[in-house]
Amino acid sequence: MNTAKNYYESDLEALLSEIREIINNPDKERASELCENIHYVDIVEALDDFEDDEIKSFIKLLEFEDIAGILENSWEEMQLLISSFFTNEELISIFSYMNNADIADFLGVMPTYRRKEILKFMKASDSNILKLILSFDEESAGGIMTTEYIALKEHLSVKAALTKIKEIAPQTEIIEYLFITDNHHRLKGIVDLRKLLVAPETAILSELYEEFPFFVYATDDQEDASILITKYDLDILPVVNKNMAILGIITSDEIMHVIDQEYSEDILVMSGVNKYEEFDSNFFESFKNRIPWLSINMITAFIASSVVGLFSSTIETVVALSAAMPIVAGMGGNAGNQTLSIVLTSLARGEISLKEDWKLVFKEIGMGMLNGTIVGIVTGTVLAIKYSNPFLSVIMIASMILNMIVAGVVGFLIPLILDHINIDPAVSSSIMLTAFTDTCGFFIFLGLSTLFLPKLI
Repeated sequence: MNTAKNYYESDLEALLSEIREIINNPDKERASELCENIHYVDIVEALDDFEDDEIKSFIKLLEFEDIAGILENSWEEMQLLISSFFTNEELISIFSYMNNADIADFLGVMPTYRRKEILKFMKASDSNILKLILSFDEESAGGIMTTEYIALKEHLSVKAALTKIKEIAPQTEIIEYLFITDNHHRLKGIVDLRKLLVAPETAILSELYEEFPFFVYATDDQEDASILITKYDLDILPVVNKNMAILGIITSDEIMHVIDQEYSEDILVMSGVNKYEEFDSNFFESFKNRIPWLSINMITAFIASSVVGLFSSTIETVVALSAAMPIVAGMGGNAGNQTLSIVLTSLARGEISLKEDWKLVFKEIGMGMLNGTIVGIVTGTVLAIKYSNPFLSVIMIASMILNMIVAGVVGFLIPLILDHINIDPAVSSSIMLTAFTDTCGFFIFLGLSTLFLPKLI
């Protein structure tokens, strides 16, 4: 049993040396002791530095319980490698130390033919549960739920309920909360174990449970579950089907993983990178993932440059404009990104929507006017002194105000509109914002400069 003791990266070399020594001088007892004292996460990270045959030599020295712990804390490639060391029968024995959600995740990355073979070898009851979880999208509530919870019929007495709990608790992940159902397995409410222990033995569960208003459907996105659990500070969240029959539960621990995953994905897609790309991804995979977004960026850059081309004669007349116009576009982009980040964060938490909060766009207009005025005065003063032209300062202030208003409005509305039409706002918002602020920034600044060209000469 791994005791998850503290372990620090500074000791990685010592861990690598220890594993290498165990591989070179096979010792099952020493390998078991290592797993008892070092967290499985650290062991998995260390194993990544070894060759496949060395990993096999080490894994084969471990008890099934420790192998299960390593599988639960491994990434997909490592899971597939380790699974190749064992027969289907051996893997099923290893599964006895894993919860159903982790087994389903593991089976989900395996080749289809082997997954079917393993499910065929398993007991019908276990196989049906795993097939149920695997039937849902991996990023849905059903895909991340665990079926290791305790559900009791509402007509049971406290005495009968406690007897049943003693029977099934050893194989159950969550025992602190007991879900009460009717004869059709429909969720009625929840009772915590403490309340059950102090209740009279003759009391009926239907008299003890409290209604639990929070739940998600199995087909709902995992983000919906994440929002509910974080917003209402829940420890567990039931997953039900359309008939309100409970299928499983999602724990707050699982949601922490989901939040980390969703955050990482949003950061990647906002930068135009495929959400599955890693720092050590295959060279050509990285190229294939990145070039589409770079191509789109190139198109928006051409649009912005075409706007500049419309005012080429003005720029030739007043060369100082070529040095000033990137400031307008750049500051607009920065201001827009501030608004965009706030809106995307609020959307992720379920705190904002286009229908209810569109009026807040007027706040962004006000912010654009105020920030544009302050930044415009500073930059305008610097340009007026540098080029000895006070009117250039006036145009800079006006341009900065107008472009920051555009940036605030676009940064606020674009993610809300995309979310309203069921398009992931993290994917497209950033590139659309850049296109708007660059194009509008150049057009506003050079347009005003052309309009008042006699004042600048």
